[in-house]
Amino acid sequence: MPQPQFLSVGEGERRREIAVLDEPGRGPAVVWLGGFRSDMRATKAEALAAWARAKGRRFVRFDYAGHGESGGDFAQWTLSDWLGDALAVLEEKVEGPAVLVGSSMGGWLALLVARRLREQGAARTPAGMVLIAPAVDFSEELMWAQMPEAIRRTILEDGVWLRPSEYSPEPTPITRALIEDGRKHLMFGQPIETGCPVHILQGMKDPDVPYGQALKLVEHLPHDPVVLTLIKDGDHRLSTPEDVERLVAAVEGIAPAAD
Repeated sequence: MPQPQFLSVGEGERRREIAVLDEPGRGPAVVWLGGFRSDMRATKAEALAAWARAKGRRFVRFDYAGHGESGGDFAQWTLSDWLGDALAVLEEKVEGPAVLVGSSMGGWLALLVARRLREQGAARTPAGMVLIAPAVDFSEELMWAQMPEAIRRTILEDGVWLRPSEYSPEPTPITRALIEDGRKHLMFGQPIETGCPVHILQGMKDPDVPYGQALKLVEHLPHDPVVLTLIKDGDHRLSTPEDVERLVAAVEGIAPAAD
């Protein structure tokens, strides 16, 4: 099992050590942005790593603060921190345009990263994006807007609500800081510009990110070439062998390796 390097990100009490796996190969680099409470050794990330080694592709993945092998307690971090982690990894590890592969929350972060990179100049614009069940604006639309009043009150008064998880025996802390910080990064309601081809993979039986969210995202990408693949029996994880084959094909198709 490859061992990570550690990258220092942030300052003061927000300083943290981010675990990064950087595997050499031809470009453009493929950069994995994982989901909420997921980690860089999860099924889809490992499958892409195996593909990258077999094809000689550069592959970079990392754990956000409070996730996986990175430092810090999960509940102390917010989307702003995780966006900072992604930007720091790209700045430190990647030269030139990269292919951003974002899963769930990582899909939202990939779009936010693309916006920041475009602000830095055309040379930093991503080479392409593959988004898996992209959870754009999830803290507001898929959490806060769906919560009963009693849970909202708990978050506002206590600062945190422990949400039972289908993916872990431990509950997931949903903090007031997470909700309030997420509002600084909302993307829906205005056009989203990535400047690159986008391929979205979305399960139609996804209980966490309904496929209507993917359709909504397509409507918000008016100027980019976009392909949306709906998987009729697909769930949120999209981690079956068939789903992984679709993911690899999407990554290969969006930005082939340079000669």
